[in-house]
Amino acid sequence: MMAAALAKGKTVLQNAAMEPEVTELAHVLNKMGAKITGAGTGVIQIEGVESLRAVEHAIIPDRIEAGTLMVAAGLTRATSSCSIAPSTIWRQPSPKLVEAGMEISPEGDGVRVVGSRRIRSIDVKTAPYPGFPTDMQAQLMVMMSLARGLSVIAETIFENRFIHVSELLRMGADIRIEGNSAIIQGVEHLHGAPVMATDLRASASLILAGLAADGSTEVSRVYHLDRGYEELDQKLAKLGARIQRVKEN
Repeated sequence: MMAAALAKGKTVLQNAAMEPEVTELAHVLNKMGAKITGAGTGVIQIEGVESLRAVEHAIIPDRIEAGTLMVAAGLTRATSSCSIAPSTIWRQPSPKLVEAGMEISPEGDGVRVVGSRRIRSIDVKTAPYPGFPTDMQAQLMVMMSLARGLSVIAETIFENRFIHVSELLRMGADIRIEGNSAIIQGVEHLHGAPVMATDLRASASLILAGLAADGSTEVSRVYHLDRGYEELDQKLAKLGARIQRVKEN
């Protein structure tokens, strides 16, 4: 889409992604002088222009970061407020979180989240937007590890996206993999353990598991985390988490 904005002639993108970030990018490019229509649908049309102009623009919040913080509140049975998370950001994963027992409601410019004393088991299938995001799958799995009953999470977007399961098992989770599905039997407690992050969302999920676990958890290879979260450890600390980043020997 960015390349087509300055290409000669008309470009049509078929089967385009419809996430809010795509719509936002088109909005920014149009402010800069591009001619883009259809963003947010499966077909985007771009009429190339000679040049783009400089603009100022405040980007939208990260909906996956907002969802991760919402899960953190649910896991720790806390009350939390995400100060800047408009409806397009938090409504996508929230129906499943509410189904799991959380209370989620608008508050000012953001959202108020109240964790449940006992998490309910739910079934989830990841899907392209506006379905449940694959980037929230690992975080939800941690929550389901502590839920009452049996949950099934089906991953339909990416292969090999259950690598974090082996690390959660080290913390006492009861999870088995069958094809593209994870079957999770909720347990009463997770316990702290040394674990290793294998990718961006696995990093976040293991940190969440550590917040909810008994004892101390050490997550190594957290450089993955920094690809998708800005100072997540510091934000969690401001919410009351006992978390610190240390240099690996």
